[in-house]
Formats: sequence, C-alpha cells, structure tokens
Amino acid sequence: MKTTTALSKVTRREFLATTASGGAALVIGFYLPLDALAQQQVKRIENPNPFNAWVRIDKAGQVTLIVAKSEMGQGVYGTLPMILAEELEVDWARVRIEQAPTDPRIYSHGTGGSSSVRESYAPLRRAGATAREMLIAAAAQTWGVPAKECRAEKGAVWHGQRSLPYGELVEKAAQLPLPDPNQVPLKEPAKFRIIGTSIPRADVPLKVDGSAKFGLDVKVPGMLYAVVARCPTFGGQPKSFNAAKAKAVPGVKDVVQIPAVADVHSAGGVAVVAESTWAAMQGREALEVEWDYGPHAAESSESLWKQCQDLAAKPGKSVRSEGDVDAALGKSAKKIEADYQVPFVAHATMEPMNCTVHVRPDGAEVWAPTQAPQWAQGAVAQVAGVEPSKVVVHTTFMGGGFGRRYQGDYPVEAAQVSKAVGKPVKLVWTREDDMQHDFYRPASFHRFQGTLDAEGKPAVWQHRIVSTAINSLWSPKDPPEQSEVAGAADLPYAFANLRIEYAPVPSGVPVAWWRSVESSQNALAVECFMDEMAAAAGVDPLEFRLRLLAEPRKVKNPVDAEAPPLDTERLKGVLKLAAEKAGWGSPLPKGRGRGIAAHYSFQTYVAEVAEVTVEGGKLRVDRVVAAVDCGTVINPEALHAQVESAIVYGLSAALYGEITIEKGGVKQSNFHEYDLMRIDAMPKVEVYTVRSTERPTGIGEPGLPPATPAVLNAIFAATGKRLRRLPIRAEDLA
Repeated sequence: MKTTTALSKVTRREFLATTASGGAALVIGFYLPLDALAQQQVKRIENPNPFNAWVRIDKAGQVTLIVAKSEMGQGVYGTLPMILAEELEVDWARVRIEQAPTDPRIYSHGTGGSSSVRESYAPLRRAGATAREMLIAAAAQTWGVPAKECRAEKGAVWHGQRSLPYGELVEKAAQLPLPDPNQVPLKEPAKFRIIGTSIPRADVPLKVDGSAKFGLDVKVPGMLYAVVARCPTFGGQPKSFNAAKAKAVPGVKDVVQIPAVADVHSAGGVAVVAESTWAAMQGREALEVEWDYGPHAAESSESLWKQCQDLAAKPGKSVRSEGDVDAALGKSAKKIEADYQVPFVAHATMEPMNCTVHVRPDGAEVWAPTQAPQWAQGAVAQVAGVEPSKVVVHTTFMGGGFGRRYQGDYPVEAAQVSKAVGKPVKLVWTREDDMQHDFYRPASFHRFQGTLDAEGKPAVWQHRIVSTAINSLWSPKDPPEQSEVAGAADLPYAFANLRIEYAPVPSGVPVAWWRSVESSQNALAVECFMDEMAAAAGVDPLEFRLRLLAEPRKVKNPVDAEAPPLDTERLKGVLKLAAEKAGWGSPLPKGRGRGIAAHYSFQTYVAEVAEVTVEGGKLRVDRVVAAVDCGTVINPEALHAQVESAIVYGLSAALYGEITIEKGGVKQSNFHEYDLMRIDAMPKVEVYTVRSTERPTGIGEPGLPPATPAVLNAIFAATGKRLRRLPIRAEDLA
C-alpha cells in the first residue's frame, strides 16, 4: 500500500500556542489517520488542522511524541515510541508520550478498531526519518562536511569518531528547510534494531507501584460524588420521585433528575449527590422513584429469539450471491442444516465506569477514562451550553475498555449533575449499573444450509444472519448490515453456489461495539458450520478448509468497498502454522479433543487450535495455540499479550457470557451471575507469528474471533456433540 505523509516544521510561536511547550526545540507536525468515529468528528470541524501528532526534540535530547491515543492496557505508550525511535535512531526509552490535549482545532482523538499501530506505522516512520535527516544536515553544516558522510546513531550524529548529540543540533536543525517526507530514506527492515524486539511496557511500573492515575483515582478540590438511579427497563423514565428519604441519609447533598440525551443514548434518571460515593449509594437505596417503564417493558430473550427464528425462516437482504443456490439445493446429494444462537454480552470492564466533570459558566473540565476524548468533549459541551473548545478533557488510564469506553453517556451524566449542583462531580457507576445499562454486543442468530454433491464435494453455502444491528441505534440512515456481516460476507472459502443474507431484528436493548465487533459472533457461526460440513464430507477439518481456500485469491468485503481484501494465501499460512505447532492429527486420550478455526479481521489473519477435556459433563480448555499474520511485528511480547488477552476475553464470553432480557431489562447484576474466566481455568496459550515485512495490521481484537469456534469444534472432536448456542452449558455437554 502506498502511503504518503505530510509533515510540517512548526514554529516555536505556533507550538507554544498549541502545546504549552517552552524552550528551543525541533518540532515536526504530522498526521495520523483516524478511526471511523474520529473521522466523523473531524468532518464536523471547520478547517481542521492538517496535523494531529507532533514530535518534539529539545535541547536536552529528550524526544516527546504527542499523540491523541488513549492507553487502555493495549500498550500503545510502548509500541508507538518504538516505531519513532527506530527511524530517529534514538534509544526508545528517550521517547516519551505526551497525551494530546483535546483542542478540536488541532487534534482528533479516538482509540479503537485495532487501529493505533496499523495507522500510525508509516506516518511515525516518516516523521522519525525526516527529523533524523534534518539533524544530520545540521551536523554536516556544523562540521562543513557532506551530509552523506554522516550517520545518526544512539541519539547523536556521527562523522568518523566525532559526534554531536541531538540536543546540541536542534536549534540549527529547526532553521533548515523541511525535506519531502515521502523522499527521505527509510531503513530496510533487515536493519531494524528496535522494531521486532520485546521491550517492557512503559506503563507497567506505574501500574505496579500505584502511581498510574485511573479515572477512579481523580480527586478535585470541592468535588462531590454521584450515582444515578436508572429505570430497570430500557427506554423507561422517571414518572415521579420522592427525595426526602434520600436527603435524610448523612452526607447526601442533593437529588436531581437528569434527562436522557439522544446523541449519546444515555438513559437519564435521578442522581443522588453526596459527600462520598458510599453516601450517594445509600441515598440511592433510600430514594423513592415511580417509573414509566417505556415501550420495551415486555421484551424478553425468549421473544427476541422467536423473532430471530421467524426472520431466519424467510429470505433476508442479499449481501453476497454467487452461482445458483436454489438450483444447487435441489440437486444436492447431502444437505447439512444448523442454527447458531449468540446472546447479548456485556463489556464488564474491571474499573467501573466513572467520570469527573466540573461545569463552569464559561466552560467545563473533564477527567475521564475514555477511548474517545473528543466525543466526550463535544457531548459535555452540549450539556454545558458552550463551544467544544471551552471544554478540556484529561484522559486517564483505563481499567479495560473493549469498546465500552468509546461511549459518551457517562461523561454526559456527570456533566448534567455538575451543572445542576454547580460543583465538580465524580459520577460512579456500580458494577450493577454497568451490567444492566451497558451497550451490549448484539444478539445474533445464524441459519445455515450447506450441501455436498454426489462426489462429497461442497456445493452450496447459504448463511442467513439476523441480529440487533448496531447501525439501527447509532447510524439509522446507514444500511444495518454494514455493522453486522463482516467476517461472514467476506467468506474466504470457495463455493460455486453461495448466498449470504441479512435481516435486522428490532429491540430496545442498546448495542454497540464489543471487542472484535461482529467478527466475534460471525467467526463462531462460520467456523463451526465449516466443521459440520467437513464432518459430513468425512474430511479432516484442516484439510477441508485448505481445499476450500483453493487457489490464491483476494476476497473483497461486499459491504465495505474500501476494506482491504482478504488474501487466502495468508489465511492458509496461519492455518498451517497453527496446525503444525499444535501437533494437529496427533492422537489424544479419550475425552480430549482438538478443534481448529481461522478468521480475518482488522486486516489480520489468525488461526487457533484448541484442546479441551470433557469429563462428567465438565469442560476444561487445556491449550490454545494461535498463529498470527499481522505483518511486521513491532513488539513480540506486546503482541503475545494482546492475543492472550483476546483469547481470555473471548473464552470468558463463550463459557459464561450471557445477558438475559426479562421484562425489558437485564436479569444479571454482577459477576456472581456473569462470570469471567478465573486464573485456575486459564488454558495454556501459545502464540506464533508469521515472519513478514508487510505493514503492521490490527492486533488488539483479531485474537478473539477464532477462540470460541476452535473450542466448540474441539468439544465435538472429544464428544461428538455439536454445541450451537452460547454460553456453553453443562446440560449441553452431558
């Protein structure tokens, strides 16, 4: 992929005006591509600044990378400096990250979609190489020698045995013309000395010694605390309330009603404001509220699945059609049919949702663990009645995000309360609040029909998907299938007759982006039914997949013309690597089984082999072997951590995750009803990567989708039982 980069040398006056930096320095501005939501935010800004990231090298030789990316445990504070340091020829430890301020004239914030490294790689390299060449030119002028006789190394420019550290060159370098960033030489990958090495994460020591500041750690002088009573049904609102008993609780200062806000789909409710979180919680317990339960009070999981089945019984909107499925179905020698059911699941972040906001007459200040500071800024500005430029957002560390902290509902609620009481307010959601008022992974239903011809070869693949579409809530003007069929519509396996259809099912349950988004449920359905096809054909599941990947092809995403196509050879590569490392085909004891699955998401290819033991109706996942092709690996240890965490997160949902809807609300309330994988259940995880010099692709999410189908296929191998609904239940194993 050809990438061009625009850079700008920034004057000290400009930099002072935008970053509050002082002192002589070489400062270069450049642009990092944005994820989809951040791009939408930029479109609303008149004359946005063309540069949204900056490199500053000061006279002490300190290199500062100023970016609008949030650190939520994915390690971006380590990997981005590594990329810059590689081309700049400095020790990576000399590069520190500074969180960009939320100035909508300059920055656009947004961290999601496994995009941070994928989108930053080329611009960061260009920026580092440009700064390096300017420093070399400055040193060459100082010595009166040709620049080509100089080299950069370890934060200095060298000519023979003499050297000048970068810090002594920045003033002169800053006076030089900016070279064309697309013409500066980049290092050959074979000469990388930082990229590709496992470097400890910069944020870990802070989290170990407790000095890292998460949202819940924020304290502001004069701050009050608040919790909100929300209607137990989705779409419900307070009809009336009596605050007398709540106000009688010691420490309670006020009780205020906050309305729902459509832009961020906040629920609204009644906030209890107090001198401490505990007092606010006790006040909420005492609060008397009469609810209008709204239009969705009768919704239940049972009614939802019934609607899904009805919709799946008839054709949906075709999103991909090849060959003549109807004719081929009539000629089939063997037909295979199956339904798969994937429930709503919650994000269940370990740090409860929280936000601190101080709304003043002339603006507002926000302290938030957020993946989307700029969205929070705009939403709070709307509540405060000021321009977004009057709202400052301090982005803190996050105790997990997984897509939940991309939302603007919790900053809006905090702003509403702060505005009402005229003081800074820390709003805290309890675990129960979060579990019962999340934006859930959509519930989805999958109906398959597949056939084999008289020779046992696959002939038909028909997949009907029904789900509670994310677009129906967040982008109702866009086709609902655009948010629901990735990982299914770009099926890589070659079928002469193929049809994929989609239908949205109406629901009052709020849904949004959960780690790996629709790939989590679509990979499960596709890779499990692929196993069913293989079993019906009497062919080894790995061999069956390799045959259907056929000749090298590029498969386009039919609902996203701009998405890079899937390369079947790279998918084959990870399948073979995972199988080899897992000892695919070697015998296992009775009661143990091995399953395989592969998936392409966020431009990354992952295959996983799971080994399980099923004894007495109990399941244990013993081992997961993952093979990853994500192009150039920046930090292998960080990559392994991302894949391991994705597997844990995916298996937690597979083994325990189900949000059940009863009477229009969520049945589960806390971890005793919505468990997560514990350390004693954790399988052995092995991660292997394909050696590659391709550009890096996403890694935060792609490790998740293959995990669950690999386990379900392993259960079949161990027991002969096909499990077609989640979570995995003991009765289904018996």
